[in-house]
Amino acid sequence: MIRSLFQKNDTSLDAQVESAKQGDDEARNEMLKQYQPFIAKSVSEVCKRYIDPTKDDEFSIGLLAFNEAIQSYSCDKGSSFLSFARLVIKRKVIDHIRNEQKRIKVTSLDEDFYEEDQMENPLEVSAAKDRHRLETEAWHRKEEIMEFQSQLERYKLSFDELIDSSPKHRDARESAVQVARLVYEDTGLRNQVLDKGRLPIKELIDRVDVSKKTLERNRKFIIALVLILNGDYVYLKDYLKGVGM
Repeated sequence: MIRSLFQKNDTSLDAQVESAKQGDDEARNEMLKQYQPFIAKSVSEVCKRYIDPTKDDEFSIGLLAFNEAIQSYSCDKGSSFLSFARLVIKRKVIDHIRNEQKRIKVTSLDEDFYEEDQMENPLEVSAAKDRHRLETEAWHRKEEIMEFQSQLERYKLSFDELIDSSPKHRDARESAVQVARLVYEDTGLRNQVLDKGRLPIKELIDRVDVSKKTLERNRKFIIALVLILNGDYVYLKDYLKGVGM
């Protein structure tokens, strides 16, 4: 069933999404019903457990996120609808989990996750909670990187190439980030990157304080930054804040 969903014609799916966006409730309801296995799988990848659509609250969050993805999707984003929807679902479920953790009192957290530790040293309980938080964040970060790697492949790029082409000096990295932000904020320039996978160097020369040679040398790195800016990559964007984002 899941495999058949991924094998559907992209054009047909895009047309279905567009119909739903234009107010076709029948098309929207059909998608929400048809893609429940996809939604459950996306949610389970975040929760790291089986998700029962009839019982788990997280599935409801995923269903709402899928509906939101239908409404906000644009083919100009440079990714397929299902890839976009998966990112929206995962981000919404992660936000839900974080909000729940903030809402629950510390004593409740101790009872739910560390019953055996309650009678132990409070420092040990705190350390266990910190480990759990770090492990959860590490897993979400890994998932996000895998999603980004998949998107890079669509543009014939790889992490190895990005490592090799990344500016070695901080000021050069900051300059590349500034160029990427300029490209991202300009719809015409951004679409050239997303649609064609190329950096519009000719259009940029007169708009940035960077030489043509430098733009060409950092082309792959800048394209990758634009993809990050255009995507739902919370952890990668946090990382980029350290280099001028």
